[in-house]
Amino acid sequence: MSWYLDDRDAYCLLRILMLKIEIQTNRFRGIPLGIKIESRHLDGVVVIVPEVVQDNRGFFMETFREDQFKALGLPYHFVQDNHSRSVKGVLRGLHFQWDPPMGKLMRVSLGTAFLVAVDIRKGSPTLGKWAGVEASTENRRQVWAPAGFARGFCVLSDVAEIQYKCTSLYNSKGESGIRWDDPEIGILWPLSQVHLSEKDKKAQTLAQWITRPESSHFRY
Repeated sequence: MSWYLDDRDAYCLLRILMLKIEIQTNRFRGIPLGIKIESRHLDGVVVIVPEVVQDNRGFFMETFREDQFKALGLPYHFVQDNHSRSVKGVLRGLHFQWDPPMGKLMRVSLGTAFLVAVDIRKGSPTLGKWAGVEASTENRRQVWAPAGFARGFCVLSDVAEIQYKCTSLYNSKGESGIRWDDPEIGILWPLSQVHLSEKDKKAQTLAQWITRPESSHFRY
């Protein structure tokens, strides 16, 4: 068995090796790993990807750093961390909280899930529009969705664990939800057969929410 390595392949391998050495050297010097913004949506939703160091033992990454989030213009004050585990086909959402207003930084720590955010801000040019991204342990994507967005996810792998940081404490009397299949929103979920909680099955439509006085808490 033989193989051939041309100049281009050799250059690519060399660059990969140099990058790994640079990352490891930076860690030795105390230089933090990077966190980059992959994309922005709906004038508020941000997809973030942290840098990772991997070797034959496993990996290490910094999923949140106050100084880097601040430098990127992202929120950096969180008061509650949540962790959920769901099986394939489970859909949770679309949830939001207005009292006090809650923003969420969501990531998938095990498996794969489709993360969604819907703009519910009165006066927004993208009111009722949605953004969705597939996040997994492999791609390390995180989704920041501020208060004024309804959020949800659908599990695509056999099992998935979703962790999210919240900007305010949970208040059952100041939260609500929007139907996952609201036709006026039209989210293109990857799965058509999903498992819902009884609470999510009875959720209101966006049109119904907009008529409620509490909806005025979210303005563009």
